[in-house]
Amino acid sequence: MEAHDVMARIDALETRCPKLGHEVTFGYCRREGGALPCPRALACWSHRFSVELVLRTILGPVAFDAAFGAEPKSRVQNLMEAIEAAKARCASAPQDGS
Repeated sequence: MEAHDVMARIDALETRCPKLGHEVTFGYCRREGGALPCPRALACWSHRFSVELVLRTILGPVAFDAAFGAEPKSRVQNLMEAIEAAKARCASAPQDGS
């Protein structure tokens, strides 16, 4: 089996995403951040296969550290950032004169 075939099979694996709340494929998680995988990919997939080995091989050391070097944000942090962004959008939106 060629490397491309192996990667296609790995990309097709599914697990429940705690961030989105439904099933997603590893292929989605691998590209969730554009060029980088989702920061939670190691935790979400480690029970299925050697995800760290696969991602280190695919990404290389610099991109791997960029993706997983920082601690992922908690749900509370994400919510607080979303609230602040919404407040900023509301404050900068034109006010209706009626």
